[in-house]
Formats: sequence, C-alpha cells, structure tokens
Amino acid sequence: MEQTIQIAAICVIAAVLALLLRKSNPEAALALSIAAAVVVLLSLSEGLQSLTEFLAKLTERSGVSSDLFVPLYKTIGIALVVRVGGDLCRDAGESALAATIETAGTVCALVVALPLFTKVLDLLSELMQ
Repeated sequence: MEQTIQIAAICVIAAVLALLLRKSNPEAALALSIAAAVVVLLSLSEGLQSLTEFLAKLTERSGVSSDLFVPLYKTIGIALVVRVGGDLCRDAGESALAATIETAGTVCALVVALPLFTKVLDLLSELMQ
C-alpha cells in the first residue's frame, strides 16, 4: 500500500511538472515523464523479483510443462512494455508511433504464444481421434 502511494505521488508530481514544462520546453517535459517512468519501474524491481520467484514455484508445482507458462509470462511482459511505450509516444504527440508500437507488440505477443497455440492444436487433434 505504501509503495502504491509513493508511486502515485511520483507520477502525479511528474505529470504536473511535465504539464507546466510542456508549454515552454516539450522535450524536457517528455524527458521528465520518461525519467519518472524509469524511477517507478526501478522501484518495482524487488516486487517483480518476488513475483518472478512465485511464478517459478507455481510453474514447478503445477505439474504442467514450463513450456506452457513461459509464453504466457512473455506475453504479459510484452503487453506491459507496449502499454508504457505507446503512452510515452502519445505524450510526445506521436500517435502514429504509438500505434506502430501496439501493432508490433501484438505481432510479438502472437509469435511468443505460438508454442501455446501449437500445444492446444495438438491436444484438440488428439481429442478428436
């Protein structure tokens, strides 16, 4: 809870400062937004490590091959990166680049998920025989 409040405070302060800077120096406003995003992501490193350890235990204990979980985790990571990257591009006034990031992220997520699709297709083929 405390970390969430700190992150919200950092983001709100950065947003207000970026809004004030945007009129006179849009490049500095964008740099401030990126810096705030980096600070927040770095502050989440400990939590992400705990989450990664939990997911590894979950994968191990589930009895399901890790080949099925890894694409899921990668897809979630891709989605997070695409969202932040797209929003930063929109903040910079580059909506076409934001759309490009989102399209590339969709393609990458589908490519990463191909092993899952293959396993599901194999399973369905076995059930139909």
